[in-house]
Amino acid sequence: MATEMGDKMESTIGPDAFINRELSWLQFNLRVLEEAENPGNPLMERLKFLAIFSSNLDEFFMVRVAGVREQALGESAPQDFAPDGMRAIDQLKEIAAYTQELVARQYRCLRESIGPAMAAEGFELLRYDRLSAEQLEHIDRFFRERALPILTPMAVDPAHPSPQYHNRGLYLGVMLAQRQGLGPKQMFAVVQVPQVLPRIVGVPGGVAGQTPFVLLEEVIAARLPELFGGFEVRSWTTFRITRDSDLELLEQESDDMLRLIEERLKARQRGQAVRIEISAKVDEALARMIIDDEGLHAGIDNSYGEVYRIDGPLDLTGLWELYRLPGFDRFHDSYFTPRVPRGLGRRGEDIFTAIAHGDILLHHPYDSFDPVVDFVTSAANDPRVLAIKQTLYRTSGDSPISRALMAAAESGKHVTALVELKARFDEANNVNWARRMEQAGVHVVFGFLDLKTHCKVSLVVRQEGQGLRRYVHLGTGNYNPTTALLYTDLGLFTADEEIAEDASALFNLLTGYSQGHAWRKLIIAPNDLQRRTLELIDEQAQLARNRQPSRIFIKLNSLVDHSVIKALYRASQAGVPIDIVARGICCLRPGLPGLSENIRVRSIVDRFLEHSRIYVFGPDNEAKVFLSSADWMPRNFVRRVEVMFPVLAAELVARILKEIVPVYLADNTRARQLDVDGRFHLLQPAAGEFAYRCQEEFLKQRAAVDSVTSSALDTSAGAVEQAAAVGG
Repeated sequence: MATEMGDKMESTIGPDAFINRELSWLQFNLRVLEEAENPGNPLMERLKFLAIFSSNLDEFFMVRVAGVREQALGESAPQDFAPDGMRAIDQLKEIAAYTQELVARQYRCLRESIGPAMAAEGFELLRYDRLSAEQLEHIDRFFRERALPILTPMAVDPAHPSPQYHNRGLYLGVMLAQRQGLGPKQMFAVVQVPQVLPRIVGVPGGVAGQTPFVLLEEVIAARLPELFGGFEVRSWTTFRITRDSDLELLEQESDDMLRLIEERLKARQRGQAVRIEISAKVDEALARMIIDDEGLHAGIDNSYGEVYRIDGPLDLTGLWELYRLPGFDRFHDSYFTPRVPRGLGRRGEDIFTAIAHGDILLHHPYDSFDPVVDFVTSAANDPRVLAIKQTLYRTSGDSPISRALMAAAESGKHVTALVELKARFDEANNVNWARRMEQAGVHVVFGFLDLKTHCKVSLVVRQEGQGLRRYVHLGTGNYNPTTALLYTDLGLFTADEEIAEDASALFNLLTGYSQGHAWRKLIIAPNDLQRRTLELIDEQAQLARNRQPSRIFIKLNSLVDHSVIKALYRASQAGVPIDIVARGICCLRPGLPGLSENIRVRSIVDRFLEHSRIYVFGPDNEAKVFLSSADWMPRNFVRRVEVMFPVLAAELVARILKEIVPVYLADNTRARQLDVDGRFHLLQPAAGEFAYRCQEEFLKQRAAVDSVTSSALDTSAGAVEQAAAVGG
C-alpha cells in the first residue's frame, strides 16, 4: 500500500517541486558574499569572505559551468530536461545572468563598503600615478631586483603564436605601435603577472598606523614601455581566463593511475575556456582580440555571455595576501583553544585504553583534532600495534598523519594507505604524498578508477593479551589538521567489534575488491547507502501514517538526489516533521502546499565552514543517529565509496540530540531559511528575542568544559586559504 501511494504521489510531482542545482549553488555563494557585506564581521574576515566568494566561483566555472556548457553547446549536446524543467542552454543563460549580478555586487561591496573601511583603518591602495618620489624609488628597486628578471614579454604575430593562457593566470594584454627597430607596425603582446611574486606590494611613506600598498599588475603596467623597448603603448588591460578543469578519468584506462593523474594535471591548465574576466575600462578592439582568440562569445541569440567586465582589480583571491599580514589581530576573529574531547585526557591513560573504556565523540573545531593525530602516531610508536590502515582524501601540506604512517612502515609495521588521487584540486598534493609513502614502505593503493574513495576511516590492529583488538576512527571530515581547525566536523573513536569487523571488510574491498561481506553496522556506498537512506526515511513516514511519533533531522552540505527528495516529500505528506540544515545546494523546495509543508530548510554560513553530516531518524527517545562522509547527492550514492556509521553509545546519542541538534535549529543570526520561491532569507531575532548564534554557542560550550588542550588554534591566513574551498 505504501509503495502504491508513493508511486501515485511521485507521478504528480512536477518540475516546480525541484530547485535547479546550479542556481541553488549560486544562492550558496550569495550567502558567502553576504558575510563579506556584513559590517558586524571583523574587517579581515570580511576580506576573507570576499576571497572565498571568488575562489568558490572559480571552481564553479571550472567544473559545473564547464559541464553544463558542454551539454548545451557541444556537438552532441542532449536536449533532455533536468528534473527542475530546465534545458542545459536555459541553465547556462540563468547562470550567466545571476553570476554577472553577483560579481557586480561583490565589487560594489569592495568599492563602497570594505574599501572605505580599510582606508579608515590605514590600509590604503594607491594608484601608481599618485606615488610619491620615495615610493616610486622603492617600487623601481622592487621591479628591477625582483620582477624584471622573471617577467617575459610575449609578442603575438605569425612568428610568435598566441600563448596558451594558463587557467586562472592573470595577464596584461597590450596594443603596441612601432617607433623604431624590429617588429610590425602594430602589435598585440601579453605579459603574465608572475604568481611567484607578491600581488600586494607594500610601499613606504605612510604615516603612523597606515599600510599603503600598490598592486603588482600596476607596477608591471607602468614598465610596459621598458619591457617592449622601441614600441609605444597604445592601450593595455588586465584579463584572466577560467578553463574546464575537471579530470575526466572514468572512460580512460591506465596501468599506472599515478601517472595518469599527473598527465591530466598538466592538461588542466589548457582546457577549454569557459569564462574571461577583463577590465571594464578596456579598449574594445583589444578586448575583442583576446575574447575571439579563445572562442568565447555572447552565445546563442546573444543571451548568454561568457565575458565578465570587471570594475576593479581582477582576481580577488589576491586579498588573501592582505589577510595574511601580521600584526592586525584586532581585525580578525578572536583566537580560541580547542578542548580535549570528553573521554580523553585522563592522567597516564593512553588513547587506546581511553577508547576501550567507551566510544568517544569529537566535535571539531571545538574539540581538538590532536587525538586523531595521536591515534595514528601512537599506533606508529606502540610495539603492540601490528597494522594500521588509513584512507586519505585531502591531507595537509605537512601531514603529520602521513608522516606517522611512514614512520610505522619504516619500523616494520604493516601499513596500508588508500590515497584518493582524484580528490578535486588536491590531486597534486596527494600524488606527492603517495610517492613519499611508497618510498617509506607503506602499501599505497589508489582505490578504483571509476569511484572516488571519499570515506574517512582509520583502523588500528593491536596485540592485547592472547588476541588482537581493533580500534577505529570514523569521521565526517578529512584527516587534515588544518581544515579541522576551520571546518565543523564530527568524529567517532570506537572499539565496537562489529564496526571494527566492517571496517576491516571495507579496507579489503578497497585494496582487493573483496566482496560478499554481510555489513553489520556500517552502511556503504555504492553498495546500499541510497537504499538504506530511503528505507530510514520511509520508516518515519510509516510511523506518521500509523499516528506514532516521528521525526527526521538532516545536516549536510548538499541535498540533490531526486529519489531521496521524493522520499522526503512522501514523509512530509505523511506528517513527519523534517528539519534540514543544508550548507550549500538544496534542490528540495519546502513549503509547497500538500507536498512539503512539514519541511523546513535552513543554511548556516559563519566563521567555520559547516561540513559535518548528521542524520537523525525518529524522536529523541527512539532516535537512530548516524554520521557520514556522504551528502545526499547522486555522486555520493553511486560514484563514491562512502560510509554512514551509527552512533551507538547512549551518552553520545544524547549529546548529539541535546547539545548539537537543538543549537543548530535555534540560530537566528547566521541562519538563512529557504522559502518556497527558492530564495534564502536571513533570520533575525524577533522583538524581545535573544540573539542566538550557533557557532558562538558551541564555543561557549567548549569554554565551559574544565579542560585545556596543549594545541593552540592556528588561524593563520595560509591555513584559512588552504581550507577555503568548498568540498571534501
